[in-house]
Amino acid sequence: MENQEILKRIQDLAKKYSSTGQDLKSYLDGLLYSDYVGYWNYIHLETLLSLQNPKTDFPDEQIFILYHQITELYFKLILIELEQINYNGKQVLDTGQDLGWHLELNVDLFIEKLKRINRYFNHLINSFDIMILGMEKDQFLKFRMALLPSSGFQSVQYRMIEIHSSDLINLTQLDSKQQNKKCSIEELFPLLYWKVGAKDLKTQQKTYTLTQFERKYESQLIDLSKNMKTRNIWQKYKALSIEHQSNKELIKLLKEFDTNININWCLSHYKSAIKYLKNKNSHIQATGGTNWQDYLPPKFQKIIFFPELWTDEEKNNWGKSWVDSISI
Repeated sequence: MENQEILKRIQDLAKKYSSTGQDLKSYLDGLLYSDYVGYWNYIHLETLLSLQNPKTDFPDEQIFILYHQITELYFKLILIELEQINYNGKQVLDTGQDLGWHLELNVDLFIEKLKRINRYFNHLINSFDIMILGMEKDQFLKFRMALLPSSGFQSVQYRMIEIHSSDLINLTQLDSKQQNKKCSIEELFPLLYWKVGAKDLKTQQKTYTLTQFERKYESQLIDLSKNMKTRNIWQKYKALSIEHQSNKELIKLLKEFDTNININWCLSHYKSAIKYLKNKNSHIQATGGTNWQDYLPPKFQKIIFFPELWTDEEKNNWGKSWVDSISI
């Protein structure tokens, strides 16, 4: 019985590799000569540990770099889950190419993916104490000057998460009358809240940080916005049947996601900024030149991915109690 199973697998392998124009024997030779996979080379451990290249000799700068790299890896985990909802459970490349593996997107899969996404964000939010409590203020205020004009504002994956999640108009600060007007992606893009927030404090012109970011990622993000217009999380939710749209667990998870990214994550940054960028009688300018006092608090931005899931009172008080509890 065991020999028959082995023979069947060999036949299946021969069929698989014949499509490449090579015979199975060649591949078996390659398997025979290749090294075993070790943990260290599978995850490229040495490469991973060599990616921290501080600009100064302050030890805490390495903590700063490592934490931001960890954050970006978590963002990648979140995008993997978001993309499977966006593409109906399919596994796709960044280009949108279907890789062939997929599960049917139904309410159960939607719920499972949102649970994973919220779990990742909860870890990120809880981990921010590494930034708040894990660096000496004096070191930070010195080594940060070597990082000008870079800023965490320039995280393209964070912008991608937003675009994967909601209609582009929900990422602007347009009033209700303006929101009823039909706008193209190109018309909405300059009005995104983070573009409005990235203005020089003195001149009110675009910061160099923003113009750098736009030069590198603008076209990519516009293309993604067009691709996500009918595929983002909010549109996928609205495409469900009325019965499934009423699923209490699904609604709870969507609201948790909205709260995690648009209140709790922003406020974790805000707490960090309060500690490091506030002196007794003044505020220190952010490395990117943005007005972080107005940009970070969600009570000012009021970015809500899924506004129809919240009451008017909840939207009016969006993030307010949290920020008001911090002395500014």
